[in-house]
Amino acid sequence: MGRPSRLGDEDRSDYASALDEVIASPEIRRLLERSGFPGGRLRVLGLAAVARTTAAADTEYRRYAALRRQARGGRREAGVSPLSGPGDQERPGAGVLAVLGVLTPVLAAVAAATFLLLGYGLRLTGSLPALAGTLVGVGWSSLVVAAVTGLVSVVALYRTAAKQSADGTGDVPDRSPALQDAREAWLAALRDRGIRPFLLQRLAETATPPAGPGEGSGFSSPAFAGPEFSGPGFKSSGGAAGPRLPDTRR
Repeated sequence: MGRPSRLGDEDRSDYASALDEVIASPEIRRLLERSGFPGGRLRVLGLAAVARTTAAADTEYRRYAALRRQARGGRREAGVSPLSGPGDQERPGAGVLAVLGVLTPVLAAVAAATFLLLGYGLRLTGSLPALAGTLVGVGWSSLVVAAVTGLVSVVALYRTAAKQSADGTGDVPDRSPALQDAREAWLAALRDRGIRPFLLQRLAETATPPAGPGEGSGFSSPAFAGPEFSGPGFKSSGGAAGPRLPDTRR
């Protein structure tokens, strides 16, 4: 059968809901009340055992995931981080372009402010008029570059956000009857074959703690089992002296 499928991030909410349904069932609630085990602790244990419980419904989950990928046209499922594993990463050039799109307007604006301050400062002092005119011209040119690149960056970010929104779950036909049936079959198998047996096992282990070392191996003699006997040489609860052992001292 191979290695069990890893539960996707977008399916973890369904897993938590299925876990809560099983914990709220009359069978589990009755066992919780009988054992005194806290329900919150049991939920934490169920969430921590997600790999173990989902393996029991792996066949149904594979079918559900395959139908969902088919419905989404083979695109990457939403909710899964692009850094979650190899094989579906961003293009190498995308990061460089994004950095340049952010840094270019900032650097151009800083350069424009620097050139304009120096140029107008030299004009006020009346020294080096040729250099002052050059600095002022370069400053205004840098300011234009900063404005244009900033506008381009804003438009690019808007288009990227719109594309990611279009590739998300908003327009994905996830409500087809076959897909819904596969999801319900997976959740039913997850509850019946995965979560419920695990919770019952944990509650059974809590209800029958292992016996301590030496428990039940003590010695009890019928001669010392009387309700009024407290021990050799000690008085009983009624005030009368109990039986004494013979004195063997010489």
